[in-house]
Amino acid sequence: MASLPSQRYSFSKSRTHPQSSRMTPEPKSTQKCKLSQKRKTLTFQLSMGGHLSPWPTYTSGQTILQNRKPCSDDSWKQVGSLKQYPMSTAKPRYLEQLENYLRKELLLLDLGKDSTQELRLQPYREIFEFFIEDFKTYKPLLSSIKNAYELMLAHQREKIRALEPLKAKLVTLNEDCNERIMAMRAEERYEISMLKKEKMNLLKLIDKKNEEKISLQTEVSKLRKNLAEEYLHYLSERDARKILIGDLNELRYQREDMSLAQSPGVWGEDPVKLTLALKMTRQDLTRTQMELNTMKANFGDVVPRRDFEMQEKINKDLQEQLDSLRADYEEVCKEHDSLLQMHMSTLKERDQFFSELQEIQRTSTPRPNWTKCEDVVAGGQERWHMLAADKNSDQLVDVLLEEIGEGLLREKDSFPGLGYGETIPTFLRFDGPVENKKPSKKEVVNILKDAWKERLAQEQKEKFPDFFFNFLERRFGPSDAIAWAYTIFENIKLFHTNEVMSQFYAVLMGKRTESVYINQKETVAQLQKEMTNADSQKVGLLSMEQFSHNEVTLSKMRRALMNIDPSLDKQTLSTYLSQAFQLPISELPEEGNEAEEGTKLCLRLVLEQLQVADVKRIGPRDIEPTS
Repeated sequence: MASLPSQRYSFSKSRTHPQSSRMTPEPKSTQKCKLSQKRKTLTFQLSMGGHLSPWPTYTSGQTILQNRKPCSDDSWKQVGSLKQYPMSTAKPRYLEQLENYLRKELLLLDLGKDSTQELRLQPYREIFEFFIEDFKTYKPLLSSIKNAYELMLAHQREKIRALEPLKAKLVTLNEDCNERIMAMRAEERYEISMLKKEKMNLLKLIDKKNEEKISLQTEVSKLRKNLAEEYLHYLSERDARKILIGDLNELRYQREDMSLAQSPGVWGEDPVKLTLALKMTRQDLTRTQMELNTMKANFGDVVPRRDFEMQEKINKDLQEQLDSLRADYEEVCKEHDSLLQMHMSTLKERDQFFSELQEIQRTSTPRPNWTKCEDVVAGGQERWHMLAADKNSDQLVDVLLEEIGEGLLREKDSFPGLGYGETIPTFLRFDGPVENKKPSKKEVVNILKDAWKERLAQEQKEKFPDFFFNFLERRFGPSDAIAWAYTIFENIKLFHTNEVMSQFYAVLMGKRTESVYINQKETVAQLQKEMTNADSQKVGLLSMEQFSHNEVTLSKMRRALMNIDPSLDKQTLSTYLSQAFQLPISELPEEGNEAEEGTKLCLRLVLEQLQVADVKRIGPRDIEPTS
């Protein structure tokens, strides 16, 4: 084969072409068996007594099963170019058989419903295998080319598989965004409703103030009208009084003249003297009348001081009410303007959130259908409903990962050793494969409980990881201790939802101190003891009324307040305890004193008395209580 000329050659002897009827992917062993049969069927046969038939170089440009339209220009050009060559040159029989085989295989794959892109490569892979097997001289080169492509395809498949966990993150992110948007929309609706109610109340107040203002203006105008009428009435009375006084004076003069004329003793006096006295009297009367008229002219419009002071007081009250209403009106106008601005900003934020919601809904992935997991999880529909009860999508993903991880963990027969590096925990330092003991979840939990019992029973001198490995050596022997260490570590690292495993893993890896577990266990034990004492009828249940009547001591109340707010100073804490137990601060027992445990009250009574005082948090909420 290496001595052939530069032209391309193919074998012209006929080969028996295998028929394939596969519609679905077959196992690799079946494919290898069929491939070997096809290779045996397509045996290498030489034409014309074992000689190679020449194949022109211009025919090598033809591509098998090109995805082109039948009437495209390229197809006609290619056919036209082929017609220029003599028709006597025909394709080798082997090439035609391979083309027919490839065409039928691709057609069968097209008819199948579940054919994937990777499955469509199988016929081309088989054709390439035929060439590799038939052309012995080029077999190493062709095999290396094929292996390079296979490695690249495997690498791409692993890369795609590595990107699968991103789907779960996208689902979680979508749910968080939806929850935040729903919460923001609910808060927005609540604020809008409250603003609308406040706006309506303000509008009603404005209307009420306007009505009061109109009524006051009406009353003021009415008072002014009455005042003008009274003024005109007083003017008319003044004029009538002047006329009446003039008439009275004239009558008096006439009466005096008549009395003087009729009196007999008057004629005996000196007429000159009488005339002079009369003249002086008339002058005095005229002067007095002029003074009286002047006083009436000057003081005719003057009202009595009592009426003036009363009207002045009424006017002052009305002016104060008017000023108050004007100030309220201006304040209401300002509040109305601020509410309008707030409303406009709220509308703007609502439109922005709505746009973000639409963008998120457009770009986010749809919510997963968790009912599909019923047929995959062991135990079927009933167990999946039990696992998925009252859990959100993020928690369901954790449950599903635990189920998948549990299955994968049981399939492993051994674990690879992590070596003896400094970053490796002491109980995992081992080089080489480690046996997987494959215990059940219940067995692992029981082992962890026994480890805690032994840890609490002895003095805690050694570190917890060293104690854990020594415990495994005492329980399973030095030979199996490392295997059980790896097995238990993989189990507690996988099951996050199990409280015993998650707590043990956190303490083992140094993420949580042992005192947290110990204090929690003591708190639970104390609570069980108190509930048992409160259960007088020994029924195993406590009603809410019985639970609220457990007695609380002063020391427990002190610890509870300090756990809630560690920033409380001693003076404030003493004030709260004094209010809760109704004791003077000077009579409160010191912390740690025996009298502190003797001071007891009903929990409900303590809480009721504590609510009377102004109890508030001193420190920030993110400070956690010390163990």
